[in-house]
Amino acid sequence: MHTRVRRLAAPLALLTALCLAAAGCSTQRAAEPGDVDAPAARSARPAHPVPSAHPMRLPAADAPFDYQLGGAYQPPAGVRAVSRDRSARPAPGLYNVCYVNAFQAQPGDAVDWWRAHHPGLLLRDRRGALVIDEDWHEPLLDISTAGKRGELMDVVGGWLDGCAKAGFDAVEPDNLDSYQRSDGLLDEADAVAFAKLLVRRGHHDGLAVAQKNTGELLGRHKQIGFDFAVVEECAHYGECPDFAAAYDRRIFDIEYDGKDFSAACRRFGRTLSVTLRDRDVLPAGAPGHRDERC
Repeated sequence: MHTRVRRLAAPLALLTALCLAAAGCSTQRAAEPGDVDAPAARSARPAHPVPSAHPMRLPAADAPFDYQLGGAYQPPAGVRAVSRDRSARPAPGLYNVCYVNAFQAQPGDAVDWWRAHHPGLLLRDRRGALVIDEDWHEPLLDISTAGKRGELMDVVGGWLDGCAKAGFDAVEPDNLDSYQRSDGLLDEADAVAFAKLLVRRGHHDGLAVAQKNTGELLGRHKQIGFDFAVVEECAHYGECPDFAAAYDRRIFDIEYDGKDFSAACRRFGRTLSVTLRDRDVLPAGAPGHRDERC
C-alpha cells in the first residue's frame, strides 16, 4: 500500500512565528486526548449523544478546496471548502471539514497520555511492544474488539462532538488504513466496525463524515455510511474515477506533485475539486508553501 501524506498541525512556536501576519491563522496548540477525557468533560458529556439540531450538509461536488492541516490561515479568494485540524477554528462562511486522527495516536505528549490513561487501547504486538506507524511515529489504536472500540469512542467520539460544537460541517477521520500497518493484528473488518461507530457519532452530531483515502474499502462505503471522500493523490494513483463514482463526485483530491496536478486538472478539473499543496501543507507565508486549484 502506498504511503499518503498525513500532516498535522505544526508546533506552536513555528505557527506563532509564521502566522503573526496572517489574518485568521490559528496558533492554538493541538488538543491532546486528555483535553476531552478529563473527569469534568466526562461528567458533562451525555452517555448517548443527542442528535444535532442542525441538519447534516454535504459538500458541493466541485467546491474549490483548501487543505490547511499544517496551520490555519485566511483561505484564498474563491475557496468554498477547507479542512483544518480539530484544534483550529472553522473558516467563517465556508464548508469546514474537521481533521481527526481517529485510528492512531499523536506522537509526543499524546502518546504519554494514552499510556497513562488508556494503556490497553494502544495496539501491542505479541511481545507487548507498541505497534508503530514508522512513517509518522504514531502508535496504532487497538480497534480489534467491540469492547475496545467502545472505549475508544469515549475519547475519539468526544473529539467529533468538539468538531460539531466548534461549528464544523464535516469530519475527516484519518488513518482508516492503519490496519494495513498493524503487522496482521488488525484487519479490514476491524476498520469497518470502528468506522461505522465514527459515522454514527458524526451523524448524531450533524456532521457529514468523509472516507479518507483507503480505496480498498470503497466497495464498503455504503455499508459504513461515509458521505464524501478526502483523497490524497488520487490522480497520481489512478483512483479518482473510482472515488468519484462512489461519492457522486463529492470528493476533495489533494495532489502534491505539479505534473500530477496538471494532469488531474486536464482530466477532472471541470467536474472534481482538485487542489495542489506542498507536502508539508505549510501555512501561507511559510517558505515552501504551495497552494493552487484548477
